[in-house]
Amino acid sequence: MKTIIAEKPSVAREIAGLLGVSDKKDGYLTGNGYFVTWAFGHLIGLGMPEDYGITGFNKSALPILPDPFSLTVRKVKKDKFYTDDPGALKQLKIIKELFNKSDSIIVATDAGREGELIFRYMYEYLKCKKPFQRLWISSLTEKAIKQGFDNLKDGKEFDGLYHAAESRSRADWLVGINATQALSIAAGNGVYSLGRVQTPTLALICRRYLDNKNFQVKNYWQIQLLHRKDMISFNSLSKSKWEDREPAYEILKAIQRNGNVTVIAVETKSVTEPSPLLFDLTGLQKEANKRLSLSADETLNIAQSLYEKKFITYPRTGSKFIPEDMWGEISGLVRALQERESCKIGVNAIKLGRLNKRIVNDLRVTDHHGLLITDKIPSALNAKENAVYDMIALRLLEAVSQPCVKQITDVDLEVAQQHFAAKGIRVTEPGWRMVRGNYTDDDTEPIQDLPELKKGEELRIAEAVALEKKTKPPVLYTEAGLLSAMESAGNAIENEQERKVLQYIGIGTPATRAAIIEILFTREYIIRERKSLIPTEKGLQVYELTKDKKIADVSMTAEWELALQRIEAGEADAGTFQSEMKAYASSITYEFLQTTIAKDNLPALTCPKCKTNKLIIHDKIVKCPDENCNWVQFRYVCGVQIEIADIESLVTNGKTSLIKGMTSKAGKKFDAYIVLNDKSGSSFEFAPKATKSNGK
Repeated sequence: MKTIIAEKPSVAREIAGLLGVSDKKDGYLTGNGYFVTWAFGHLIGLGMPEDYGITGFNKSALPILPDPFSLTVRKVKKDKFYTDDPGALKQLKIIKELFNKSDSIIVATDAGREGELIFRYMYEYLKCKKPFQRLWISSLTEKAIKQGFDNLKDGKEFDGLYHAAESRSRADWLVGINATQALSIAAGNGVYSLGRVQTPTLALICRRYLDNKNFQVKNYWQIQLLHRKDMISFNSLSKSKWEDREPAYEILKAIQRNGNVTVIAVETKSVTEPSPLLFDLTGLQKEANKRLSLSADETLNIAQSLYEKKFITYPRTGSKFIPEDMWGEISGLVRALQERESCKIGVNAIKLGRLNKRIVNDLRVTDHHGLLITDKIPSALNAKENAVYDMIALRLLEAVSQPCVKQITDVDLEVAQQHFAAKGIRVTEPGWRMVRGNYTDDDTEPIQDLPELKKGEELRIAEAVALEKKTKPPVLYTEAGLLSAMESAGNAIENEQERKVLQYIGIGTPATRAAIIEILFTREYIIRERKSLIPTEKGLQVYELTKDKKIADVSMTAEWELALQRIEAGEADAGTFQSEMKAYASSITYEFLQTTIAKDNLPALTCPKCKTNKLIIHDKIVKCPDENCNWVQFRYVCGVQIEIADIESLVTNGKTSLIKGMTSKAGKKFDAYIVLNDKSGSSFEFAPKATKSNGK
């Protein structure tokens, strides 16, 4: 007998159905010489400090450097304590029994770092010694699974992948546990969660927010001219900008008196826009955030669902290419999309005999190739699944289309000793842009047609206006912008030599970036305002405490990711990396413990209920220390953080200022005061609506 273990039940059922394994048992299926069972994600993880006999945040116990690391069953919170997950315990018992009954194991967890770690941690925890093979597939179609079983690989071939995954897991533990406890002890006011990847990501958001907030907006003026020739109207814009209104208007008057403009130079060139590559996961998440306002986590979950329904290939990919041996399948996938209404125009725009092979590159394919559809075309998906599927399908059509060719004309004009510029763009070969019918990107200047112009020619000025403009601050990060910044973090490194080495290395991986962003939301370090990511008061506080420390340094995080890639490739030693991480964890622990943190000047407030005790003010709640009194006021109400000034007003005067932008359970925005009643309980008081005059 052989045991096949998948990462989740749905995948196990697909494999079992294909192999004719149909006898259902509790926690597995059996038949045809196989047991087919499953995990529920990570059933086993690294032990927490309590598993090493360390309870609470204890300065004398730091740094915590396990040797060896222990593994433990997944925990769930019950009351105020964590206990072994009963479901995990039950499934592990079943898996252990099946392993013991089998001659060998086939590993069918997701083909990537985390999938490998899920199995290896179970294998180690259960002290299993049975040989195992690896099923390595990029889609769950019948064809892909059959090919995978025909080409099972020796499990030892993936030792490098396991060592990289284990090293990442241990590094996150060492940095996260020690840094969090050390900073929280030093602060003495709540828990400050830090992490190897989450802290530099938070630093990116906070730095951009502060740059935006502190930006000094300045007014400036430019002059715009309107011209007409051969029934074509077009604009030109002054190359000069004026910081004051008066000189701009003086020149405007001179231009209006002149009435004509002279063409100084005309330059026309042909520009080729190559077709876009396939989506990797980060690219899909960025595009879905821009077009559909989906979070990175939502996009990943939708993509995972489409994958498990066999409509797309493995979504957690970091590649935008396919290997040469897959090229023969592409034309079939393109033809299959003719069945889908939303893709018909795109398919008809493609010349099947001239497909573009730009996406073929064996050297740029990592564990998995770029995101593709499968030959199974969906007919019944929900709205969000349809939208994400169409993005992937249309990107495939764009990727195999011919380049777009544009003719760009730059014109230099002069009047009253001032130079003006006009640009004309004409699409000569639409190529891949015919798939969607979009001939310019959302963030670029619109296409403007120009008449034929010659050097020395004079044009009449139909209209001249002075435009008042403002300098723009750095744009706040959306999730799409943050994902780009995480992906290209290596480019921000100042040292040129380091930047060259790390330019393609980012913060985290395509598979983990969504989870990192979600952690920042869970920790209440950031919130969403429309599509922008805004740090909370707590997030900014953590940033201020860590911004000059190595833990917030993008380059260090990128270097660690490079080291993990080298471990995976067998080019670096996992033990050496772990020793370096222990040394680093010790260093930051001592650094944080010695940090002198200026305590905020929090007001001394007396409990409004017992009128005796001084209130304790935390990030999330304000409470009375007397358990018999037990007065509490939450600082996050309907999605809005209540500022200290409003807490003081509530306790002292019984009423806050008007709190704006709260969200009801029904998802509606509202503004209200928070007030205390005669029993010191809090409730909402709504501002009276303004009455309209009836004219009487």
